[in-house]
Amino acid sequence: MSQDEVYEKAGFGGSVPRGTRPAVVVVDFTYGFTDTVYPTAADMHAQIARTRAITDLARSRGFPVIYTTIAYQPWEVETLAWLRKATGMRALLAGSRLVEIDAATGISDGDPIVVKHGASAFHGTNLAAMLTGAGVDTVVVTGATTSGCVRATVVDAVQSGFNVLVPRDCCADRANAPHEASLYDIDQKYGDVTDAADVTDWIEKL
Repeated sequence: MSQDEVYEKAGFGGSVPRGTRPAVVVVDFTYGFTDTVYPTAADMHAQIARTRAITDLARSRGFPVIYTTIAYQPWEVETLAWLRKATGMRALLAGSRLVEIDAATGISDGDPIVVKHGASAFHGTNLAAMLTGAGVDTVVVTGATTSGCVRATVVDAVQSGFNVLVPRDCCADRANAPHEASLYDIDQKYGDVTDAADVTDWIEKL
C-alpha cells in the first residue's frame, strides 16, 4: 500500500471549502530569514515575489494582508524554553534589522504586523480576533519557514476555525526535505496545498 493510499484509507487528504472573504498571512518574511548575510536566513526571493503577487491582488480587492515577525526583548532570550533549543533565534531582537519585514514583500503602511514569540502566528497574539473581526473565512498562509512557523500557523488557523490554503511556491525553508514533508503533512491534515497561480485566480474571481 502506498503512502497516499494509507492516508486515504485513514480518511485524510480531503479538500477544504473556499469561502468568499480571504486574508493573507505572510509569516516571517523578515530580514533575519530572508537576507543570507544572517546565519538564520536562506534565499527566499522567488517565494517572496510570488507572495507579493497574491498580497498586491488581495489588498487591491479590500482583503486583509497581515504580516508576522518574531521579535524578542533581551530578557526573553534567557527565559524562553524555545530559545534553549533554537539558539540561533536569540538574534531576533526587537529593534534590530533582523525582525523588520523585508521590503521586497511590498508591505504597505496599512498592513498590520503581528509580533510573535513562538512558532505560531496565533499563539499569544490577537490574530484570531483580527481575522474574525474582519469576517475572514479562509486564510492563505505563506512565508517562512515551512517546517516551523508556517506549519504551526496553519495548524492553529484550522484549530481557530478557518479554512486554510497554502501556496507551496510561496513558502520557503532552509532545506528541501523538511519543506516537502511539512507540505505533505499540511495537505493531508490541515489545509489545501496549492500554488500562487491557483490562489490569484481564485481571488480574482471573488
